[in-house]
Amino acid sequence: MFLLLGLFQTILAVRVFLRMSKTSGGRRVETFDQPLPARITALVPVLNEASRIANCLDGLVAQPEEVAEILVIDGGSTDETRSIADIYRLRDARVKWIDASPVDSRWTGKAWGLNFGLTRSNPSSQWILCIDADVRIAPKLARSLLAHAIHTGISTFSLATRQHLSGAAEAVLHPSLLTTLVYRFGQPGTVCRNPHQVQANGQCFFSRREILLRTDAFAAAQASLCEDITIARRLVERGEAVGFHESDDLADVWMYRNWRETWTNWPRSLPMRDPYFAWQEMIGLLEVLLVQGLPLPMLILVWWLSGPVWFVVLNVILLLMRVGVLFGVSRAYYRRPWTYWLSPLCDMAVAVRLIQSALSRKHRWRGRSYIRRSGGTFEPENVSL
Repeated sequence: MFLLLGLFQTILAVRVFLRMSKTSGGRRVETFDQPLPARITALVPVLNEASRIANCLDGLVAQPEEVAEILVIDGGSTDETRSIADIYRLRDARVKWIDASPVDSRWTGKAWGLNFGLTRSNPSSQWILCIDADVRIAPKLARSLLAHAIHTGISTFSLATRQHLSGAAEAVLHPSLLTTLVYRFGQPGTVCRNPHQVQANGQCFFSRREILLRTDAFAAAQASLCEDITIARRLVERGEAVGFHESDDLADVWMYRNWRETWTNWPRSLPMRDPYFAWQEMIGLLEVLLVQGLPLPMLILVWWLSGPVWFVVLNVILLLMRVGVLFGVSRAYYRRPWTYWLSPLCDMAVAVRLIQSALSRKHRWRGRSYIRRSGGTFEPENVSL
């Protein structure tokens, strides 16, 4: 048993190590604040975001003249989201409210909102900036994204937003979940043309309008519960290079209010189960299980069973690699409670949770129950009243 398990761990660990080495030293999106000859439309899909949208719109109305319009696309909010948006609309004529309700039953809400907004954006805008309502952005974001696109020649990329943690409990769980992305895809800062290795973050996504229309990228994600990665995979499939970068504090986010929301909601999208899901993604989940999650439990087990020395050494090396990643991932957080350093204790539970979510046919999100059909698409089972 030890020999077979150790062999699998070694093979997968080499894959993870090579991936991390290959993606190290990636390029960041640097702050830039000089006028550029371009027009940008910002898309903000919303649904009952009254508690978060003000911070988002504060950052958007602070953007310079390159941002020509800010479209708030609503999927049927029943709270004060529109009232808050109207306040900003009176302050800044670029802010426009678009009622996209009711959401087409064949679509997930965010993909519907993005596509609805894209088709109604001003054709004179060359660029599209997608921002989630829980994201806060710096006034220099738009110019920095434009400058990065011009200097690199990459027309589509997203930012790895800096994260705020709700407290000590989430500080144990969230970094473990985030680390699964590093193990499967490497470090931010690279450009990818492989649909099984591309990274994306829909919280802050930037692309040419013409590319999104030509590839029908948002429509490709209409039945996906991980719409950001599906959009990126569609773009790569159609021949586009897609980047994923850290930045100089240009965007930050409060993803969830507590650790329970993190545990319940994030594993819905992290397995990236969509029509592009294949054996490569399954191997990635095995890497999370055997290379990230298993070393600490294995060290406890072999100590109890007096396992072979070589197996102990192997898992010590894997655990040290995990500690190294823990230090690297720390820059993704503004504030790290001391419990952050205990996050490897969650790795095994997180790995099992992601695999369980990837295999599950039913998911619930934003008041809807979704059923996975053949081909990796999801269809709403019912709509909560």
